[in-house]
Amino acid sequence: MTNGFKIIGISIRTTNANNQSGQDLGKLWGQFFAENIIEKIPNKNSSNILAIYTDYESDYTGEYTTIIGVPVSTLDEIPDGLIGREFEADNFQKFVAKDGEWTSVANVWIDIWQQDKELNRKYSYDFEVHNGSSEVDIFIAV
Repeated sequence: MTNGFKIIGISIRTTNANNQSGQDLGKLWGQFFAENIIEKIPNKNSSNILAIYTDYESDYTGEYTTIIGVPVSTLDEIPDGLIGREFEADNFQKFVAKDGEWTSVANVWIDIWQQDKELNRKYSYDFEVHNGSSEVDIFIAV
């Protein structure tokens, strides 16, 4: 069980088909760092960067929304150009990308997709926690 949280960040709608998500998410991460989005977010309650995958059309083969942002204490102030969302507490299975490199994170996701049926995924929301260490924690709603 993971507690619910609020997040403010930037988002994009994408799909894994034809490696579209690889292109879209690369651009979104690039924008997050190039525009120093983290400094624009008020009421941060963590320095962790979260990547949320939500609003699934179906399963990992359909469209979904990705939000990159930071957990916040309130959604009362959402700067122009950013979005705020609240996510309820849920049950998750944790995976770890050991070295935190993009290819390692992508390989963990490929493993997750291959185990899709066995995991009994809920497709409510899934998320990654980038906490500045060499590992990235990936939480899959089950």
